[in-house]
Amino acid sequence: MSLSVSEQRFKEEVLQSKIPVLVNFWAPWCGVCHLIHPQLTQFRREYGDRIKIIDVNADESLRLASTYRLATLPTLLLFDGDRIVERIEGFQGRDSLRSQLLQMVEQYAGDRSLALPS
Repeated sequence: MSLSVSEQRFKEEVLQSKIPVLVNFWAPWCGVCHLIHPQLTQFRREYGDRIKIIDVNADESLRLASTYRLATLPTLLLFDGDRIVERIEGFQGRDSLRSQLLQMVEQYAGDRSLALPS
């Protein structure tokens, strides 16, 4: 299940989180957003205890879209506290996205006793 966050709850759910948060900025009209959704769902099942994954509808959260200078959708931002530590745009396919997500886990959640699958 996907956690959807509004502008009002963004600070609490993202910026004040005790674990890294991957924010998926998407929109209902975005075809690529729908294509990556199954992969993000799988990633959430595998690593959701180490990295919180939330969705933000960019069309309904224009202030956040502007604040984080979204140029394209989908855009994935990884927050560690109130800092953006990774940004993913311009998807090259499922394997590339999976690789980028695993690198995030290894780099930012590795110190939280995460064992990557072989």
